[in-house]
Amino acid sequence: MSIATPAVQPIQPAAPQDADFEVVRSWKAPIALSIFTVLSFLLLVVFGRTGISTFRLSTTSDLIQLPEVELPTQLTGIVISVLLLLITVISAWLVRSRARVPIWLIAVFAVLVLIGFLSWAAADKTIPVPGLLFGAISLAVPLIFGALGGVISERVGVVNIAIEGQLLAGAFTSALVASLTNQPLLGLVAAMFAGVLVSMVLASFSIKYFVDQVIVGVVLNVLVIGLTGFLYSQVMAPNAATLNQPPRFERINIPLLSEIPIIGPVLFRQTLIVYIMYVAVAVVYYGIFHTKWGLRLRSVGEHPQAADTVGINVARTRFWNVSLAGAIVGLGGAYFTLGSVGAFGKEMTAGAGFIALAAVIFGRWDPIRATLAALLFGFASNLQNVLSIIGSPVPSEFMLMLPYLVTIFAVAGFVGTSRGPAASGKPYIKS
Repeated sequence: MSIATPAVQPIQPAAPQDADFEVVRSWKAPIALSIFTVLSFLLLVVFGRTGISTFRLSTTSDLIQLPEVELPTQLTGIVISVLLLLITVISAWLVRSRARVPIWLIAVFAVLVLIGFLSWAAADKTIPVPGLLFGAISLAVPLIFGALGGVISERVGVVNIAIEGQLLAGAFTSALVASLTNQPLLGLVAAMFAGVLVSMVLASFSIKYFVDQVIVGVVLNVLVIGLTGFLYSQVMAPNAATLNQPPRFERINIPLLSEIPIIGPVLFRQTLIVYIMYVAVAVVYYGIFHTKWGLRLRSVGEHPQAADTVGINVARTRFWNVSLAGAIVGLGGAYFTLGSVGAFGKEMTAGAGFIALAAVIFGRWDPIRATLAALLFGFASNLQNVLSIIGSPVPSEFMLMLPYLVTIFAVAGFVGTSRGPAASGKPYIKS
């Protein structure tokens, strides 16, 4: 006698509700664009200036001479204000339609704001564009090296507050060694070594002894500032002719590339340290995201327990990568004495390490984005110098705080939620 079994009906999944697939709308970008649009309208239209704003696009040594660009200041301000309002409306429409505001639209908005501000500030004046950009690169070089070191450290799980100390140690050591040997290359190597020493102290206390990484970084900064200040006053300054006159790297003009209008003089008439910086940015980016080394580094910074489970030595990986980061930051310190100023000065880094750390956060722990953030800081700092030279009415204090304001707006509005590596700053205790 056979017993018939009822056919088993497959369970049909419930029909998805529309709410399950509703895209969460974020009005951060339109709100931020609206704020900038209102501020730009007040500056460019309500408090607009009359006259002609001139932009010089070539230097006297350029093979190809570009004509100067002259813009009517008041009309330019009105046109740019209308374009900014249009972009803001488009961004609001995109968000209302549950679409993402494209990054290129935000970039166009930022360029228009910059052009409008420069036109307003340079009424009846001339802004040398190559000089403005060249100075921005020069001021950004130590920030970029510091940001690259910060990205590597935090990606592997160690918060590197000691970037300031690494920069200052690199600057002091490179000036001393290059002055004694009359070899800037040896000074460059010594700067890397000094950065590694500072990083090893940070790594030892934070990784082996589980001391709070922020506290160790702050203490190291104070220690290096005090030590270099003492040695400068007691040893280097009294013997400046012997110990503080390092030879500087000469500028190297790359054939053909250095003759490209505008970008040629800016990017390809630089010193060896700047060319090393170009390579470092590309290598760090490729290494972090496209190599086994980068995969191990990121895994240790995101989930050290899982990395340990598959056989990665978490402590050793963190130690050596933090040391590598220190070597890169040390190169940035060498730029102060071997590429820019030409001699060591007491506390000459002037907080560049903390600005580099801000660039790391602004760039969301990505080497390329952190580099762009560092360039923004350098551009804002040099813009203040250029506007002061041409006699612009813009207060210098405003220009000094501008990059920090842009950072706040970018993180809150353009970039959105900024989350670092999950295990960054957390000691790993092997169970």
